[in-house]
Amino acid sequence: MSHILDGKKVAQKLKDRLKIEIENIKSKFDCVPGLAVVQVGNVAASSVYVKAKTKAAKEVGINVFDHHLEATTNQDELINLINQLNNSEDIDGILVQLPLPKTINEEVVLNSILPEKDADGFHPLNVGKLSISPKNDENLMIPCTPYGCLLLLKELNIELVGKNAVVIGRSNIVGKPMTQLLLKESCTVTTVHSKTVDIESICKNADILIVAIGKPEFVNKDWVKEGAVIIDVGINRVKINEKKSKLVGDVLFNDVEPKVSAISPVPGGVGPMTIACLLRNTTTSCKNRLIN
Repeated sequence: MSHILDGKKVAQKLKDRLKIEIENIKSKFDCVPGLAVVQVGNVAASSVYVKAKTKAAKEVGINVFDHHLEATTNQDELINLINQLNNSEDIDGILVQLPLPKTINEEVVLNSILPEKDADGFHPLNVGKLSISPKNDENLMIPCTPYGCLLLLKELNIELVGKNAVVIGRSNIVGKPMTQLLLKESCTVTTVHSKTVDIESICKNADILIVAIGKPEFVNKDWVKEGAVIIDVGINRVKINEKKSKLVGDVLFNDVEPKVSAISPVPGGVGPMTIACLLRNTTTSCKNRLIN
């Protein structure tokens, strides 16, 4: 019987710790972290995510500043808003909810956020610091989803040093920073992707398998090693019938679960951790500003 990694439970532990940190900041400095949440347009999924992030931030004591812009907002208008938030002393973290309208260049917008206020950890300077820092520095702004995956792994209290880790996917948001975080834990890391030859056999040798490819239920039991640890980053909505749909990961859960020692479910695995790590980055930014 494998261990099901409860992302909600682990995320709540992190949020409880952040709440205490924020109370201490308020007591000592008479201020609390501020998070600006920027949404452009009315994509339904984005609205759901923004609502969840806003609710979680308020629960731990972070001040939330919502900026919901019309879908017709142009790139210059959005960057002007970000510049205002960059210059605001009330704002420690800036989150621009993706996707943006196709008329707006996401890379330009995200790079306009000050690195020290980059709540998602996407800015090139933060990614670069992650690559060259000798350890997982508590002062870094770390990409939220990969960091959430790492915290789930650490919850198992297993030795990571020397483990053979395979990351499926090479995106800037998950795959590449995940590789860097695992390297810092002294894992031996292989990144595989759509052009990798004989990808299945590489994955089957992994002690730790991080799956982030965006293909529903793609990885089955033939891809995984007996007793491996599986972190499923995927979140895909698939139709059950004309009226119903469900959320699934990139891993065929019921097929893989009996074979592995631990696995994260979808939903309820990496998703809650991503939100908790967003709050962690915002709080870290505030502490860096006030204390360091």
